[in-house]
Amino acid sequence: MLLATVLVLLAACVTVPSPVERRAHADTLAAARNWVPLPLVASGFPLRAYAPDGPMSSATLTVYVEGDGAAWVSPDQASDDPTPVDPIGLRLALAHPDGAAAYLGRPCQYLDADAPRCTQRYWTEMRYAPEVIAAVDTAVESMKSRFQAKRLILVGYSGGGTVAALVAARRADVDQLVTVAANLDHARWTALHHVTPLAGSLNAADFADRLRMIPQWHFVGGRDRVVEPAVARSYAGRFAADEQPVIIVEPVYDHRCCWVENWPRLWREGPGLSKSP
Repeated sequence: MLLATVLVLLAACVTVPSPVERRAHADTLAAARNWVPLPLVASGFPLRAYAPDGPMSSATLTVYVEGDGAAWVSPDQASDDPTPVDPIGLRLALAHPDGAAAYLGRPCQYLDADAPRCTQRYWTEMRYAPEVIAAVDTAVESMKSRFQAKRLILVGYSGGGTVAALVAARRADVDQLVTVAANLDHARWTALHHVTPLAGSLNAADFADRLRMIPQWHFVGGRDRVVEPAVARSYAGRFAADEQPVIIVEPVYDHRCCWVENWPRLWREGPGLSKSP
């Protein structure tokens, strides 16, 4: 897998932190903004959320969904723990500029190796399986209740964008779907990189009919070689010409740079301009 190759190249330069160190890093990032970890169990899967400390109430809640994380340690060896080394989805959530926000890690991230249902297939070929999407959907509902929210905006980074889209396709309370460097058509993605298809995973591009009425903003990097702009364009091509979602290409950005540091501006110039009252 291409993502595995990227991780291997990173590991050649630095020592990859242990899962415990990765969890501690996420805790530290969150604590700096007075956010706290919230362990959840949804549809039998354990998940870890982060949200502002103390009671919160908001009519609209923006939920950020993490990317695929450290799914592979080499092109042919899956990781024992998918906790992200650099949780960009979390860092985007912490940079959210307007309104109430919370964050969801993916099933089995930030957790003990023997956590229930956490087998490697759920962060490799079945990372977007129906049961995974159902678990995230349940967790989103839990966060919505915590904030006493009526409506949602779903934001996903990388593979989390796929998850956010698939969750949005199940719900009637999503005002916007926003993704960053997202794998929105994994059939196109695996074909581009000549890698094994994600058998057992749902494909967001197959749910265009259910998503066509949701306002969408999809940010992609012009220099992204992990999820190329062609993947988002393939997804958009599933919609009727007058219903295609907004695709915003940032020419000098890649898969990681420079989303977080520019997120407040990108948000306010894109989704923030059209956010429902």
